Amino acid sequence: MALAVLNTALEWVTMALSARAVVCGTYVGAHLFVEVLLLLVGLLLLSRKSSKPRKRKLKPKEIDDLCDQWVPEPLFPPITKEMLYEPPVLESAAGPHAIINGREIINFASANYLGLIGHEKLLETCTAAIEKYGVGSSSSRGFYGTFDVHLDFEAKVSKFLGTADAILYSYGLCAMFSAIPAFSRKGDIVVVDEGVHWGIQNGLCLSKSTVVYFKHNDMDSLRQTLENITKKHKRDKKMRRYIVVEAIYQNSGQIAPLDEIIRLKEKHRFRVLLDESNSFGVLGSSGKGLTEYFGIQAEKVDIIAAAMGHALATEGGFCAGIAGTEIHQRLTGAGYAFSASLPPYLASGATKALEILEENTNLVTKLKHNIAQLWEEVSDIPGLTPTNSAESPIIYLKLEKSTGSIENDRRLLENIAQRVLEEDGVLVVASKRSKVDGCRLPLGIKLFVSASHSESDLRKAAGSLKRVGASVLSGRN
Repeated sequence: MALAVLNTALEWVTMALSARAVVCGTYVGAHLFVEVLLLLVGLLLLSRKSSKPRKRKLKPKEIDDLCDQWVPEPLFPPITKEMLYEPPVLESAAGPHAIINGREIINFASANYLGLIGHEKLLETCTAAIEKYGVGSSSSRGFYGTFDVHLDFEAKVSKFLGTADAILYSYGLCAMFSAIPAFSRKGDIVVVDEGVHWGIQNGLCLSKSTVVYFKHNDMDSLRQTLENITKKHKRDKKMRRYIVVEAIYQNSGQIAPLDEIIRLKEKHRFRVLLDESNSFGVLGSSGKGLTEYFGIQAEKVDIIAAAMGHALATEGGFCAGIAGTEIHQRLTGAGYAFSASLPPYLASGATKALEILEENTNLVTKLKHNIAQLWEEVSDIPGLTPTNSAESPIIYLKLEKSTGSIENDRRLLENIAQRVLEEDGVLVVASKRSKVDGCRLPLGIKLFVSASHSESDLRKAAGSLKRVGASVLSGRN
């Protein structure tokens, strides 16, 4: 049928061209011929039915052959030699001195900032709580897992910091991990320092918010980022906007300039979420953290979060902040609503640790003294450069000259850490990066300073790093 139509149309076109050629000339007729021909070809193609290949049922043998040839994706990537690294195993409490393989070593790998691990009053409190409540809680806070000691700690830490509310999590990482997606959702925007730790990174991923990174601890970069966002989303009244930073960055040891962050926050109308895991119990005259250090009222920070496994020497985490944030997290914080609550003896221990801190501010003073001494001792190690702030309890030493490869840098640093342990009995941390960790800062060696370290401990650690570092890095050149 379509061919008949096409033949008739061609005959008509031929007659039309013959007549038109007489009147208008050959060029005009050819032009018309092409146009009509294209139109007819298009109509012909549209009139044709689409053809589908006929399905043929596979024979049993063909199915078996295909199954034999199929190779599934591996459950996990190949395990390399580097992945088989076994960390040193402690055989005692993680105090300033510990036991590894039957040998006493000086421990700079534990964030026992106030030296409360093994504190007599802490042990007595935890022992009494175990006898009264048992070891576990067996339920989440929203069901039957809330104990009076949980509420005691929340009230205690809120009063200590000067915030309206506080909420207790059963795991330190859960504090920021849960708080970020509890408040920031899809459609919101979060401005984040590029050096934040993995727990914050994962909380950002769970929130599904738009994430914008600024250069590490660079206030010019933060200011420019906030200005760009404010200008671009000036008319978007529903978008919530946050700034997320660490008080002391565990990947660099640097202290965040909270005074400038608050100024920019108020100017551009953002909210601030502050991780104080490494500054709580450390900064400020009484250990209240970054707000006390800068003389800023805690209520100017929307949410303060911290892990309790550092200065308080227990476990768990808390969030403290402006009125209403605690109630909202009880309803939407995944780490709160879906995890078994913190074992009561750990909550009791944290409350006692906070009481010890309040009664003994000399612990903070002693810690500051130790930080200053070790900072001075390690500031001139050949080949290693400290990146941390002078008052940070995390002494972070990066390679003065990178090899250009993260893997080679990691091997060099691990070699230094291993030799320092084997030859001088000093345990330090060579930073590692998981494949899921998106931190953009250089690798380094970390030393966690404690108030319970002696001067000889500090001198021995610095001397060992100088000797071993010079040996390892000179052989590299």
